[in-house]
Amino acid sequence: MSGKPAFQRILLKLSGEALMGQLNFGISPDVTSFLAHEIKGVIESGVQVALVVGGGNIFRGEGLARAGMDRVTGDHMGMLATVINGLALQDAIERVGVPVRVQSALRINEVCEDYIRRKAVRHLEKGRVVIFSAGTGNPFFTTDSAAALRAIEINADLMLKATKVDGIYTADPKKHADARRYEELTYDEALSKRLGVMDQTAMVLCRDHGVRLCVYDMDRPGALQAIIGGDLSIGTRVHT
Repeated sequence: MSGKPAFQRILLKLSGEALMGQLNFGISPDVTSFLAHEIKGVIESGVQVALVVGGGNIFRGEGLARAGMDRVTGDHMGMLATVINGLALQDAIERVGVPVRVQSALRINEVCEDYIRRKAVRHLEKGRVVIFSAGTGNPFFTTDSAAALRAIEINADLMLKATKVDGIYTADPKKHADARRYEELTYDEALSKRLGVMDQTAMVLCRDHGVRLCVYDMDRPGALQAIIGGDLSIGTRVHT
């Protein structure tokens, strides 16, 4: 990336499933290493980076709730899964020479910090990656909603959602050959069309607080840096 980055502070949302790579369960070291190098390139350009990661590669509370488990218990177990993923990403990113802090919405002081907004912002200002784990700390809220909330709280210039496709489509492009990719959308359009970008709570939060969103293909090398550099041809942009 050449020139001044288009954004100073970003929040990147990763699904837990994305960390599996070609595995059926767990965390792929190849995926975490790839993500670490992508994030390092962005940090070196002077951009502040925060992350929110899901836990679906390890545990999904909603699924077990449908099978009979208490939903609150299941969601708390899912939050703990995101802490595991956060620690794995911390290790991978620090291996490439970038300092990282994991902050948890649940108190687990032996392995990570408590989430404190002002402390998180200070870490970002010092060039550290901050990984927000354990969702919002409350059951019934997805990690998409947690990402939207944290993006608002830290005043991120851009929220990115890393997916397995290169943007938002009219239908699933893997199932429908005629699916068309949107270059940009408003949140109201995404909500009314039920495009499944994020859950409705997350989208309404982003819409009401003016958070800019870009949905892009996380497997494309250099995509993250290109977006930060202002390349509008990558992914789908969503705005108010």
